[in-house]
Amino acid sequence: MQLISGFSRFLRSGWFKPVTPALAAVFLAFATPHVSAQSLFSPAVRVNQDVVTWYELEQRQQFLDALGSSGSSEAEVRQTLIDDRLRKQAMREAGIVAAPEDVQVGIDEFAARGRLTTEQFLQLLSDAGVDPETVRDFVADQLSWRDYVSARFLSQARPTEDEINRALGQSGGGGLQVLLSEVIIPVNPQTLAQTELLAEEISQVQGFDAFSSAAAQYSAAATREDGGRLDWLNITNLPPALQPVILGLKNGEITDPLTLPNAIALFQLRGLREVATGTPSYSEIDYAIYYLPGGRSADALASAARLKEDIDTCDDLYGIAKDQPADVLERISASPSDIPRDVAVELAKLDPNEVSTTLTRNNGQTLMFLMMCNRTRNLGEDTSREDVANALTQQRLQTFAESLLEQLRADATIIEQ
Repeated sequence: MQLISGFSRFLRSGWFKPVTPALAAVFLAFATPHVSAQSLFSPAVRVNQDVVTWYELEQRQQFLDALGSSGSSEAEVRQTLIDDRLRKQAMREAGIVAAPEDVQVGIDEFAARGRLTTEQFLQLLSDAGVDPETVRDFVADQLSWRDYVSARFLSQARPTEDEINRALGQSGGGGLQVLLSEVIIPVNPQTLAQTELLAEEISQVQGFDAFSSAAAQYSAAATREDGGRLDWLNITNLPPALQPVILGLKNGEITDPLTLPNAIALFQLRGLREVATGTPSYSEIDYAIYYLPGGRSADALASAARLKEDIDTCDDLYGIAKDQPADVLERISASPSDIPRDVAVELAKLDPNEVSTTLTRNNGQTLMFLMMCNRTRNLGEDTSREDVANALTQQRLQTFAESLLEQLRADATIIEQ
């Protein structure tokens, strides 16, 4: 389990797209009917002037299985290796080859993700039938392709100062939005240890469907009904501390578990885009919290639903709270950086006068009826220009890489045996 979980983030990176995950299993040598019918080193696929052998198919399958990242059909593994050949051909023509010392560093880092020495890592893979050269080729290909894409497209991918300004919402001409999925798991002192383990497992899942399934099963947010999927959000709506975390993700990647009051949250990036309209940041957020006893019990949630139907604005809550203890209602205006992270995350999803009933207080015994009142704009200094520039660059490099691979496929002669 340690080996499997430690590598999942690498396999979810933008430079390598893993196939559908499943339980790890080690294939027996010559297990497939194709391999038993012919030589391991005869061609399984011809890609232009290069070939993919049955041995390579078997090795890649066993490698992915050993990392807990396969569960793929032979067709999916074939396509992965066909793409590898197309990338290698482009890199060979450009004269780009990863230096041996860089490959070794990559393998060392790969092993460290599983909290293993390089020798332990390679021995475990060897026990699973994976040749060390298979590992070296895999790491070398990822490093070389990253270098190739950067060398070819980096000058085109770098955003201008004006584009960064637009992404920050400073020039009024555009902005940066993110498409996220979320899992918000309630927690109390009795369930903390169990919930932390669950959150760590969810952080290691691969693919959008697996994360959505976890959201539907475990999340307390209203988005659980849609597999945790949020609509497009202005990056500047998110809490300042969360913005660089999200901008540091590639599509499909998941944050580490984030500790919130009475909950643990995880977010998966599903998309990043520049938009024509500005995405302003805010100097002050005005919001209200009305506290309902009962936590997330059916009665408390029903009371919250009725309250939501009875009011239109934050000011209406004053009438609801009249003659009740003063602490039943809070009206707060605060800088985004001063708002508790769980509250800030929920407010990021809301337009003025919209409501969230995801959060609790008092060890889950009190339900928060959270209402967005208003946002006051500022010039957008909270989000680092460097974070935005890096996110835009990586997004564009990934787009260039995918487009190039599609073109290479379209131009290639591919013959499958």
